[in-house]
Amino acid sequence: MEMKIANAALAYAQALGRSLDGGAPAGDGQAAGTSFADLIAQVTNQTIGAGTASEKATMQAVEQKSNLADIATAVTNAQVTLDTVVAVRDKVIAAYQDIIKMPI
Repeated sequence: MEMKIANAALAYAQALGRSLDGGAPAGDGQAAGTSFADLIAQVTNQTIGAGTASEKATMQAVEQKSNLADIATAVTNAQVTLDTVVAVRDKVIAAYQDIIKMPI
């Protein structure tokens, strides 16, 4: 769980660095190699992966091949990932609505 939190913090720091540098990765001065659509696709795949891991842990518990701590960790990871995706979605929608309200 701590590793996933560290990975999320690192990804956030890298994304923040790109946004502050105008899209360039920190340190190399070149344009970012991934587009916003690629970033969204990557986050979507990670979210699906977290949900799948949670389901696998639950099925292993049903088959009595897993302990309760593993299940709780997988379910909590899936919940945190989904909460993060929903929060980002809400911010994107709010930004879009602010742009729509701007006078031309």
